Amino acid sequence: MRAALVLAAVALLAAGCGARSSKPFTAAGTAPCLKKQGFRQVTTGGAKVPFIARFAENGGLAATAPDGNEVTIAFTASPDEVDSTGKAFRRNAPPILRAHFSDVLRSNRNAVVVWTTSPSDPDTAAVNGCLRP
Repeated sequence: MRAALVLAAVALLAAGCGARSSKPFTAAGTAPCLKKQGFRQVTTGGAKVPFIARFAENGGLAATAPDGNEVTIAFTASPDEVDSTGKAFRRNAPPILRAHFSDVLRSNRNAVVVWTTSPSDPDTAAVNGCLRP
């Protein structure tokens, strides 16, 4: 009986450790972290956020990475909407960019991330590390 209680307690602790939130990422939750990581011109509102991201369910964000690469993030309502949002970005991209769009498009759960040029590994890691509900 005592062993069963100990196992149950260990299982509960393990379930709580490292458990990831299932809440969708948001622009408001992500922006402060990007600023701390050295991203400039971080904005979540107005005309500075590109059209598709501006109307995303959980907000949109535009920022400039420390190395100058610009990023736009659309925070969809759920991961189910990521593909359609990515397609919308591709349809509205300049023709010269469309052929190489897979180089600049990333996604993480409900976040659709579009860079101006192929992002560096540190930039990609910074954005992924900053995604917050």
